Amino acid sequence: MTRDANPFDTQPLRDLVFRNGTVVRAVITSVAGSAPRGVGAAMIVWADGQSGTIGGGALELDVTDRARQMIREGGAWARQELSQPLGPALGQCCGGSVRVLLERFTADELPDLPADGVFTRQLVSGPPDPQQAPDGPLPHRADGQFSESVADGAVPVWIYGAGHVGRALVHCLSDLPFAVTWVDDAKARFPALVPAHATQLVAHDPADAAALAPDTAHHLIMTYSHGMDLELCHRLLGRKTASVGLIGSATKRARFEKRLRDLGHDETAIARLICPIGQKNLGKRPMAIAIGVAAELLAMQQKIGLQEQESVKETLLDPAHD
Repeated sequence: MTRDANPFDTQPLRDLVFRNGTVVRAVITSVAGSAPRGVGAAMIVWADGQSGTIGGGALELDVTDRARQMIREGGAWARQELSQPLGPALGQCCGGSVRVLLERFTADELPDLPADGVFTRQLVSGPPDPQQAPDGPLPHRADGQFSESVADGAVPVWIYGAGHVGRALVHCLSDLPFAVTWVDDAKARFPALVPAHATQLVAHDPADAAALAPDTAHHLIMTYSHGMDLELCHRLLGRKTASVGLIGSATKRARFEKRLRDLGHDETAIARLICPIGQKNLGKRPMAIAIGVAAELLAMQQKIGLQEQESVKETLLDPAHD
């Protein structure tokens, strides 16, 4: 059985409840045959919007309609599981079938959501009853209940600049495993509604704000000011980060390299700077740049994940390891 096995990150759900009052989360609990997404794929629906996807098409449209019906009907810990064939009944050609669990959340349910560990609940309405985690891989459906791992699985990404490219990039990172902190020195540059997966940070000096980022964060610099960009590069190359990316051309990189040397950075530190960012062959439109940057972030995170797995294996194989 295929799985979309990212942990259930409850923070976006909490943010959407705060903004919309009542939401319904739809998560695939089982798959038979061919289906566009695996077990664990989820989306969140509210009265006039939705975030995420369980595969699109007629399946998603039908589940969205059912979710909005649950929002209207009310009820504490309302929950139901749908069995959805993906063939002629829905006008799709996958040929398989899926089960989808719909769960209604308001501010009343949030305190009972675990912050980490495993979230196990029955497939019918009612408060979750703490259960022993099932054996085998998560997410897991068995014995009338469904279990998912719960963790803040989102990787921190700090974006500096709320201009055209910054807006496109924030949009492009929606429904990807990234938690965005979006920094600018003027609130007026941000859109009226900042997406749920991004946290707006207005800072008089964005370079000072960068000190708040965790060591595991990726940083993407695209402000309106070359001076601000340089100061951000200077601060970030002097500390631990996952990566530092700068929008610009090869000429801009050459100029920044010289200035960074003058500021005392050695060649090893300067080599950490990624500039230009994105994929040149995709073009220079803001969304084209954003798509290229998102692809680079996913590739870097995959590489980091593989390196961490190898490190764990080496530790376990070390004879000195108990």
